Amino acid sequence: PAYLPPQPILYKTKKDAQDAHEAIRPTSMRSPEELAKFLAEDEMKLYRLIWMRFVASQMTPAVFDQTTIDVNAAGKSGTAYIFRATGSVPKFDGFLAVYEEGKDQRDEEDEELKHKLPLVTEGETLRFKVLRPEQHFTEPPPRYNEATLVKKLESDGVGRPSTYASILSTIQEREYVTKEGGKFKPTELGMVVCDLLLESFSDIFEVKYTARMEEELDEIEEGKLDWRVAMAEFYSRFTKDIAHAEEHMTDVKRMERPTELFCDKCGKPLVIKWGKHGSFIACTGYPECTYTRELTVDLPDVDKADLTEQDSEEYCENCGRTMVLKKGRFGTFFACSGYPDCKTTKQIGGTQKKADVPLDEKCPNCDSHLVLKNGRFGEFTACSNYPTCKYVKQKTIGVKCPECSEGDISERRSKRGKTFYGCTRYPDCSFVAWAKPVDQKCPDCGGSYLVEKYLKAGPVLQCPNGDCKYKRGLEGAA
Repeated sequence: PAYLPPQPILYKTKKDAQDAHEAIRPTSMRSPEELAKFLAEDEMKLYRLIWMRFVASQMTPAVFDQTTIDVNAAGKSGTAYIFRATGSVPKFDGFLAVYEEGKDQRDEEDEELKHKLPLVTEGETLRFKVLRPEQHFTEPPPRYNEATLVKKLESDGVGRPSTYASILSTIQEREYVTKEGGKFKPTELGMVVCDLLLESFSDIFEVKYTARMEEELDEIEEGKLDWRVAMAEFYSRFTKDIAHAEEHMTDVKRMERPTELFCDKCGKPLVIKWGKHGSFIACTGYPECTYTRELTVDLPDVDKADLTEQDSEEYCENCGRTMVLKKGRFGTFFACSGYPDCKTTKQIGGTQKKADVPLDEKCPNCDSHLVLKNGRFGEFTACSNYPTCKYVKQKTIGVKCPECSEGDISERRSKRGKTFYGCTRYPDCSFVAWAKPVDQKCPDCGGSYLVEKYLKAGPVLQCPNGDCKYKRGLEGAA
């Protein structure tokens, strides 16, 4: 009876909860033991978790005494010491008798669960186990991880459960933050974007304003507020912010941060500027002086470990010059100091990029020799006169273009690295396909080609015509 409250426990619905969704709970009170013979191991674990959480939600609370324990001890010299421990002593376990969250899931602010003390009596003799001298300093709040950031958004009333995943993915995809040890760390880009947006859109980025907007959306959904009124109020304010930003927002490309350094070439002061690959040092004498240099690269711990395993100085395997550390859009890397005469690069902790291999074949555009190069997606053939000539030999698949009948179909890569197929006469011919074309006519509709598809059931040849349902196994292709 002590574990059962006199009345059912009713919980207040969170303001951002989706009321239309039923709670995940047992449909009957059959215990896990009663269902053990009917459930697989994984199903049993899940049912036990749901059942225990549900039962615990209807039990009486646990009771703790906030306690301070002073322990008297004497050192070898006879000096008396007092050691003090402050925490919670459990008096009644309540719902904890059925279910207690794992340590990795506990509320970081739940001091009662964090600092449990054993039950002791006054005058009791304690057995010495170990003494750990520790010194604590005031530290900044820990950085957010995914769970704590969502919890912060919830407490501030920003977003909804359906939008949290999108928020977390967006800040990472746009490189506003990086993850280090499971924690979010703002990037330089993220801090610049944040500063500029707060400067020009301070009202919209005010947490209380955003939370109020969420409440207005709820009121519109409930029919308590006309959406036209809400939109008119928002739009009038937003257009003013846009106009102000267009006139006053700082252009990132023109932003400069002064330094105490001076140019090695002309002696003028150096400043920190921002480019597409991050910040760098440049001369204030630009364009008369084009001196620039990399900022000191702050490497992640894993890259520092890689560097310690290498020689203190790297040398180019092609020309013998020293390699220098640079930072590009795909991270930090070593590059030959002889650039642009030598374009050798080497990934940190990896191998040097292979040198271009000359071929006997000539470029059809400028008559220079073609070379075999290595790119992000493997080997390819291009003109040795790059960047003056940007010819790249396309990898054809032996199929004539079904649209113009003049060009050949070639395999290409999108900016995101996805393979697609297009005509070599582009832009004169705009044929493009994501599936690989095959030079076989469709026996059902007479279409000029089929495409390879890889389905769960296995590879197939099928007609790309949406109105035609022809499909057969790839093994049966003649």
